[in-house]
Amino acid sequence: MKRQKNNEEYSRLTPDKVGNAVRKALKYLFLIAFGFMTLFPVIWMFYTSLKSNQEVMMDTFSLPVRLHFENYVKAWKTAKMGVYFLNSVIVSAAAIILTTIVSALAAFILSKFKFRMRGFVYSMFIVGMLIPMQTVLVPLFLQMKTLGLLDKLSSMILSYTAFCLPMSIFILESFIRSLPDSIIEAAVLDGASMKRIFAQIIFPMTSPAIATVSLLNFLTNWKEFSLALIFISKDSKKTLPLGLYNFIGAYSTNYSQLMAAMVIASLPLMITYVILQDQIINGMTDGAVKS
Repeated sequence: MKRQKNNEEYSRLTPDKVGNAVRKALKYLFLIAFGFMTLFPVIWMFYTSLKSNQEVMMDTFSLPVRLHFENYVKAWKTAKMGVYFLNSVIVSAAAIILTTIVSALAAFILSKFKFRMRGFVYSMFIVGMLIPMQTVLVPLFLQMKTLGLLDKLSSMILSYTAFCLPMSIFILESFIRSLPDSIIEAAVLDGASMKRIFAQIIFPMTSPAIATVSLLNFLTNWKEFSLALIFISKDSKKTLPLGLYNFIGAYSTNYSQLMAAMVIASLPLMITYVILQDQIINGMTDGAVKS
């Protein structure tokens, strides 16, 4: 009976089923390998931050012999991370608020109003997504110098806002365009002004896309380095990415404390993304599907 049962089960294994099983197994193996490759740098950074600098120099990838939690205390003091952390919060928050307001207003006009040159204006915003930041560093530096904004947080706030606008407008315009026009028409018939329609109807209804845009801009602004490097030279105005330079000397580098500082600087990004990753994905896919 057992032999007959095994023969029946073997006979059910058609070539198609075997092929599907093999493809499924290969897919999972690929996803596991890709996940490991993605997570390994984060894991390596974390356990390296708990090693002594001698251990790092002797064997880069070995596990720590003893946990050196004092690296985090020394990193916080050496990099002046209290001041730099506050500057990063101010710059990121101000740039996100400014970007959200400007991009939401622009997206509302571009998606719900018909006017001459509308397509050209929208195309100019989208082209901004294709311009690498490095190509405009020199013109931006000269412009900020002319305006007297060097060594001021406002130079980074304005620059971050400008570079985040194209993507923000692209996402918000698609989302607002998917909203039914009947809502606006009903509000107009009730005597509501366009300012009131935007503030009390469109803006609240666009909150999922606004949350997505805000989170993506936060991830970009928090880790930005190039603009901060050319605009800021005063210690009191530096942001976290610039603070990591304090560990790099002319002849030696304290890699263990550098890794500890990088863990501290990366924690807000990792916590924000882990908690709100569903919001980011849903906000982008909702706008794409509805449009």
